[in-house]
Amino acid sequence: MTAVFINFWYPVIEGSELGDEPLQVTMLGCDFVLFRDEHGKARCLANTCMHRGGSLGHGVVRDGCIQCPYHGWQYNGDGRCVRIPSIGRDGKIPARAKVDSYPVEERYGLVFAFLGDLPEKERPPIQTIVEWDQDDWRPTMVGWEFDANMERAVENSMDPAHNEFVHPTHGFQGEREDYRVPDMEIVEEELGAYFRIVMYSPAGEKGTLKESKREAGSVEAYSGHRGPNQLWNRLHLTDEYWLHQYQFSVPVDTGRTRFWHINMRNSWLDPKVDERMDERNRATAEQDQIVLKRLRPVVPPLGTSQELLMPSDEPVRQYRRYLAGWEAKGWRIDVERMREMQKTTTVTIPSPGRRDAGNWVLNTVPLVAPHEIAAGSSSASGAQ
Repeated sequence: MTAVFINFWYPVIEGSELGDEPLQVTMLGCDFVLFRDEHGKARCLANTCMHRGGSLGHGVVRDGCIQCPYHGWQYNGDGRCVRIPSIGRDGKIPARAKVDSYPVEERYGLVFAFLGDLPEKERPPIQTIVEWDQDDWRPTMVGWEFDANMERAVENSMDPAHNEFVHPTHGFQGEREDYRVPDMEIVEEELGAYFRIVMYSPAGEKGTLKESKREAGSVEAYSGHRGPNQLWNRLHLTDEYWLHQYQFSVPVDTGRTRFWHINMRNSWLDPKVDERMDERNRATAEQDQIVLKRLRPVVPPLGTSQELLMPSDEPVRQYRRYLAGWEAKGWRIDVERMREMQKTTTVTIPSPGRRDAGNWVLNTVPLVAPHEIAAGSSSASGAQ
């Protein structure tokens, strides 16, 4: 069962990528257009012109509006059509001439869009990088797109047992007969859970690291999620040398994911070290991708009846419990039904504007209703 959710902030592109030309971007199985208005503010609209289906992302920006390449209709940043050349300058623009517009924020070098219809006060927030503006921390960022399901990627980051076999630089003690994943502490919060664990890593023994009061090679690690697509990690390699990492991801569709990794470090602050950090983070991501793209099923089961989980998988169980909670709110897209609809019509994510006004042309994605979730859970329970 695919878990793709509306009503969360998703990273779209790096802010430096969005210049004078519009960009067409696919997220959550739907197409969007990104452009900057006359004030330089990033805007995100549904990509399909509601006139005759033109791709706005392949148009041009005119006077702060996006202009459709098919018939020249122009839409402002709020999604309202402000010009229809075929009816002349004095022609009356119909009230239905509008497309969905999504809230946008630029933070940490990224453009985020809120893909959903919740009012501002009810929106789950973008996670805060508390070290971002602190002088004694230095950031680097790498981004990539890969063939794997987003939930699989999040679960991978919430999995302390995979490090020993997937990432040689992180430990590789799994071949020892006396090896076991250490006990962990799990803490639940409003938008996600995290775990704390102390484990061994050869990096903790290297002389290049600062002297530690802890046992040589022991690394204190924290890993957690906020919402379905935001991750954070804290790696305390010694008592003084820390790496705090933040990840933001967005599903292109059920089998492809875009992902940005922001690494904050409190040592080796020389900019010359940046590339070394980025290379290591890329190498770690590539090691994960090799495994993730081969997992079957491509999409993880939201329950646990189809897998044999161990105690070290408890963070994964917790993540799936949060997903189930957002399902119960009616925020999960029915991907199978959406794909059927897309064969004959265009669908898009509902925007906040749909709560204030009706009379829309484009259809919205189908969502799984709570009663359907309950029925599916009953069927699964009966099949065990």
